[in-house]
Formats: sequence, structure tokens, C-alpha cells
Amino acid sequence: MARILVVDDEIGIRELLSEILYDEGHTVELAENAAQARAARLRGRPDLVLLDIWMPDTDGVTLLKEWGSQGLLDMPVIMMSGHATIDTAVEATRIGAIDFLEKPITLQRLLKTIAAGLARARAPVARPAVAAMPAALAPVSDPVAVVEPDFVGVVSAPAADQGLLGNISLDQPLREARDEFERVYFEYHLGRENNSMTRVSEKTGLERTHLYRKLKQLGIESRKRTT
Repeated sequence: MARILVVDDEIGIRELLSEILYDEGHTVELAENAAQARAARLRGRPDLVLLDIWMPDTDGVTLLKEWGSQGLLDMPVIMMSGHATIDTAVEATRIGAIDFLEKPITLQRLLKTIAAGLARARAPVARPAVAAMPAALAPVSDPVAVVEPDFVGVVSAPAADQGLLGNISLDQPLREARDEFERVYFEYHLGRENNSMTRVSEKTGLERTHLYRKLKQLGIESRKRTT
């Protein structure tokens, strides 16, 4: 599951992409212009950005350059347009975009490009080889200078060995397991925020319309909710 920022001034495109990405299990944040995209990027780094080129306030290529100059272009960005020229697409990839999608975007092309972008972002970065310091020259008081562990810690999860994550069975299909997790997740936030949809929307990062749709999809619609 990834956090994806969709930037497009056409509401129909935003809603279509968000529904597709939600169905794929991603968390989606929407922006209708460059100003909202800037604010979203400053709130947190998305795992991937789908960025329209032609927007009313600032075009996508200019925003891409801006993020690059500010050191904020540390996530994969996929450009989108129905009117861009080859030169524009080439310029965007030269600046830092990883790919370009031409509208209308086919479902297969969209999902394949996003999967490739996320895989690229998660790929380990090779560290440059460093010549080992002779032991005789290493500071005696600093044993870390002699040996640097080349691994990350692994968190033990005994319950997972038994096919459980809390009360959720891991032996069921992914979609069913994900629905159970999301049901617990949203029930938790609804209870914590006293059923305030505004606060739950802020906490979970979902727009209210998509939050209502998600709760209905999960069957969480019987309780009285406040704004």
C-alpha cells in the first residue's frame, strides 16, 4: 500500500484515478492545482506523484523544477497530459520525472507505470565501496570504526507465524484481509474522534467524499456521524 498524490485540475480525472488507486489498496491525496500540490508535499513525502502538465496556476513542468530546486523531488513523479508535445515529455524526464502518461490513460498502462515507479522508489540504493581501514590504524576507543554492521533489524512477530495479525487471519485472500484491516482501522478512528467525519478525514488523509464511500464499502454506516 502506497501514499499517492494525484495532481490534476479536472475533477473527473481526479475522481477516476482516486477510485482506481483506492481499489488497488493505495492511500490517495488529491490536489486540483499547483498550490494544493505544494501544500500536500510540505505536509509529507508521498510515495509517488501523478502530476498533470497543464494546470491553470502553475504548469506541472514548472512545479517539477521548483521541487527539484528545493530538494523536494525525492519521490517518483509520473507526468500526465493529453496535449503535451514530445519535447515537453522529454524536458519533464530530464528534470526528474520517471515516466509520462498520455491521456486518455488506459487502466493497464496506468497500473503498470505506477507499479514500476513504486518498485523503483523501493529499490535499495547501492552504497559506494569503502576501503577497509587497517586494524592497526583504527582508533582503539571506537570499535564501530573497525566493523560496520551491514543489516537492518528484524522485528519478531510470533502471531504472524500462526497466520494471525491481531484477530485478522492471514490465510485468506489479500482483498478480504485488507478489508478487515481497513474496517478495524476506520472503526478505531471513528471511535477516537467521536464519529466526527471532519476529524477522521484529517487523521486518515482521505477527502470526505472518499471517506464516506470507503465506509459504505466496508459496511460502516449504521452509526450516527457528526461533521
